[in-house]
Amino acid sequence: MIKTETPPKQTFYDFYLDEHQNMACRRLHFAGSSFGLLGLAKSIKTGSVKPLIKGIAAGYACAWVGHFFFEKNKPASFKFPLKSFASDFRMYGDVLRGNLSLKDRKFDKAR
Repeated sequence: MIKTETPPKQTFYDFYLDEHQNMACRRLHFAGSSFGLLGLAKSIKTGSVKPLIKGIAAGYACAWVGHFFFEKNKPASFKFPLKSFASDFRMYGDVLRGNLSLKDRKFDKAR
């Protein structure tokens, strides 16, 4: 089922996490966010915008593959681009801090 609205008592981040329950999708999002950050760092270092564009393209490609082939849902970024972008980096930080697992949802602590 494709969700199109955030339920009233649910925060957007909770909705976002509901849309990212498949571990392959989460891993692809983590890889994609890493590519985006690496592209940003290389752009700053070289003074060229090209690595940033490549990093963003790789990041979205990873995320969309995760949604279409593994999660089997439509990326939230289509309907909520800014909230989704912010939530993706919040999810990235939660993975780095150990609050969200890339192995099994039973190890999640973020909720």
